[in-house]
Amino acid sequence: MPLLDTVRTIETPEGVSIRLRLAGPVPRALAWALDFFIRLFIWMIALTFLSPFGKFGLGLFAIGVFLLEWFYPVLFEVWKRGATPGKKILNLAVLQDDGVPVGWSASVVRNLLRAVDILPFLYAFGLCSMFLNRDFKRLGDIVAKTVVVHLDKPKLPEKLPPGRALPPPVWLSSPEQQLVVAFAARSLRLTPDRVQELAQILCPAIARSSRQPVDADSLLGYARHIAGER
Repeated sequence: MPLLDTVRTIETPEGVSIRLRLAGPVPRALAWALDFFIRLFIWMIALTFLSPFGKFGLGLFAIGVFLLEWFYPVLFEVWKRGATPGKKILNLAVLQDDGVPVGWSASVVRNLLRAVDILPFLYAFGLCSMFLNRDFKRLGDIVAKTVVVHLDKPKLPEKLPPGRALPPPVWLSSPEQQLVVAFAARSLRLTPDRVQELAQILCPAIARSSRQPVDADSLLGYARHIAGER
């Protein structure tokens, strides 16, 4: 099956292939809007507390707006694995081009260049750049060598039937261990007869060691042990 054009595959120096699902203008604009309203809420609270102090309070407010506007995304991107609150809500994150977490210098550069991306109005330069770039990069991303990607939601471990954990009688390879655990998780949706039938043909290595058909209950116990139950 061919990969979608928004998916990029990169290979790490260790030879591991990583697939990155690039985020387009729409989800990125929504994440920016969420972050803007969060900052706006903070501004309103700060203005409420500082306005009674007159010009001094307004001066502090202006400094706070400047710091929040420019350092809010940098701090979250570096300390929160590339995701501001808006990006986190939409399951997005900023990464370097090679898939590693974004660093201080790259985050500072990409966010400082928002001053150019926002010109002449409503991020016109940034949007044009994203539409013309195959990786949906705005100018800040191009200079900082970063991308914004969709994060895959972590898969919850499959539930195994309750019972006693048993160590396998023979060494099992990683694919065999995965097969045993997958069988145990699937057994909850199978009839008892089908579970017994699959158990007898599932793992030839165990069958050869015991020289008799594999009992389904034992195989389920092996799966619990492989899954870390003791």
